[in-house]
Amino acid sequence: MVGHRKVISRYPLANTFLGLSVAWIFAVTKKKNPGWVSWSEEELRLLKKLYKNTPAKIIAEQLGRTVGALRRRAWVLGLRSKKHCYWSKKDLEILKKLHPTEKFPVIAKKLGRSAHAVRTMAIKLGLRKRKTSVPWSKQEEALLRKLYLHKSHKEIAAQIGRSTIAVLVRTQKLGLRKKGPSWSKKEVALLKKLYLSHEYKEVAAKIGRPVRETSMKIFRLGLRKRKGKT
Repeated sequence: MVGHRKVISRYPLANTFLGLSVAWIFAVTKKKNPGWVSWSEEELRLLKKLYKNTPAKIIAEQLGRTVGALRRRAWVLGLRSKKHCYWSKKDLEILKKLHPTEKFPVIAKKLGRSAHAVRTMAIKLGLRKRKTSVPWSKQEEALLRKLYLHKSHKEIAAQIGRSTIAVLVRTQKLGLRKKGPSWSKKEVALLKKLYLSHEYKEVAAKIGRPVRETSMKIFRLGLRKRKGKT
């Protein structure tokens, strides 16, 4: 069985800091995992032989260890994995091709790498996920046109099965505008007469217009309530 002192002694050039770092790793590992088992000479030989070109997951399964424990031990021994450090042109091409539409775990599985490694490389390459949206059907647009004048964006979104933002953007692209009947001179005169002494809801009810439309008309006419009036 190999303890941490024996492992450190294998590296005569290691300084005190490295020795303390390795000792600390073993101490923390033992504390967090009471059932921690030291590595045998045979396990270490197999790890050194396979780690360079074999995925850590496969080695871990053969040794009956976790991938995390395997990588910690490899770090202590100074081992590096070519397979997981070096990205070939083919690997990068696959990543660039799949990144816009596939999730990291899916790409990682196809490349034989960890999702973390794939995400890190994607960030280094400045890759961005493509925002995919479902095209609007003719039936949805027809329903949107039908409902737009009488219902709010939120109500339309719930009925069509789209987000409120999607409905708002689509109405703008289609050039839809909520236009009610033109205001007559009589209505405008009544509005000017009532808006100072009545609430918008009351004014709208007396004129026979929606509250929002009434308040917008007041704003467009430049009418202002006196202080103390609502």
